[in-house]
Amino acid sequence: MASGKMIRTYFNGAWQDGNTMIMRAADHGSWLGSTVFDGARWFDGVAPDLMAHCERVNHSAQALMMTPTVSPQEMVDITLEGLKAFGPDAAVYIRPMYWGIDGDASLIAPGQDDIGFAICLEEIPMAPAGASTTLGRTQFRRPVLESAVVNAKAGCLYPNNARMLREVRARGFGNALVADVMGNVAETATANVFLVRDGVVFTPIANGTFLSGITRARHIQNLRADGVEVVETVLTFEDFEQADEVFLSGNMSKVTPVSQFEETKYEPGPIGARTRALYWDWAKSA
Repeated sequence: MASGKMIRTYFNGAWQDGNTMIMRAADHGSWLGSTVFDGARWFDGVAPDLMAHCERVNHSAQALMMTPTVSPQEMVDITLEGLKAFGPDAAVYIRPMYWGIDGDASLIAPGQDDIGFAICLEEIPMAPAGASTTLGRTQFRRPVLESAVVNAKAGCLYPNNARMLREVRARGFGNALVADVMGNVAETATANVFLVRDGVVFTPIANGTFLSGITRARHIQNLRADGVEVVETVLTFEDFEQADEVFLSGNMSKVTPVSQFEETKYEPGPIGARTRALYWDWAKSA
């Protein structure tokens, strides 16, 4: 238990209660940052797209030159076993993760085969349906594949996100709307982003500078199946200033309405609400 929240850790082949110590001082992941993870959710008795998240953490490990040691199906089975200890009304954040243990001959690159694995289950409530956020602009941008491992959900990417958040929160905003290297909108510091104009949904096209999320893809699929036009395209900050509504898409909260971007204000809109309803309907029926 930590801060009143239940935490369970799968490590060395068994489930353990609490926030288990999993990494040593000389592990490659400790001092050179070769850590990857993914995040799925358990709520209302379901774990939507759990298999897709487990598949992605293996792809992330490969992007950091590590060989995955656990199959996605094994991860799913281990996770579902671990979740049995939580109450029926619990909302749980599911984090499978890998990290380098030894380095190769250079020490800089992780050894491909000697890697650690764990799954952390942490009780974190889902955000209320009406919870919203605000967005500010940041000087920091998303990197490209030539300069960072943007094709992985890797711990080494997150200090860049953190400084974006610190910068905009110092000005009173909740999150940052972030540009790619070309100056077009990529996503926010923590989630993918959608805007609505004249009933049409737009979202930045995946161009390799940001992680095109599993939940993002699910929203696009659900909306199109419901007859809503969704366009993946290049978007500017001016497009967001002219939007009728804006909402975020991420695994932690699934859908988060945006009430303001800098000086532009929005009312919670019907498309964002519909996106949330469609997701919950799909999750219960999947």
